[in-house]
Amino acid sequence: MIYEVIISTMNEDGSSHVAPMGVSRKADFVVLKPFKPSKTLENILTQKTAVMNIVTDVRVFAGVVTGRSNFNLVALPCDKGFFLKDALSYLTLSLAEIHDDEIRSTLYMNKVDVFHLSSFKGFNRAQAAIIEASVLMSRLDLLSEDKIKQEIKYLEIAISKTAGRKEIQAWEWLMEKYENHCREKEKKLNC
Repeated sequence: MIYEVIISTMNEDGSSHVAPMGVSRKADFVVLKPFKPSKTLENILTQKTAVMNIVTDVRVFAGVVTGRSNFNLVALPCDKGFFLKDALSYLTLSLAEIHDDEIRSTLYMNKVDVFHLSSFKGFNRAQAAIIEASVLMSRLDLLSEDKIKQEIKYLEIAISKTAGRKEIQAWEWLMEKYENHCREKEKKLNC
């Protein structure tokens, strides 16, 4: 099973890097598989740590994919990284093993500490649609235009029926990204 989370890492200059990522569990490890090249991978290999943030505010997923970076982060003591202030919970992780590959590295991370900040109230379908749309927007150059349009049309159903204010804002960001992508693609075709 793959869980969609937000991974925060620390850049070489001490600033934060935030990225959505699907993670899995194997034995006592949290398994990350960042693509190459990736700032997340680079930071984990350098710092040997990461923070796994569990969030229900899907604007974080949409925000990262659409280039927004004004996340409310809290620094951990001793320069151990950052967690999202509005996370339901977060886990501090340390690098245990690396299995390298040309396309993706598999990182086996030890759970160091687990912190619960808020209770889980449940998901609505719009939240799941935003996560799917965020993945879709991260692959615009890999998928056919028909596939993208078909997926957006389907995901719009959940947005129209179950979205709250946060999900609507996230959807608008993602659709703006898609519209910009279409305009750029159109410009290239007309050149």
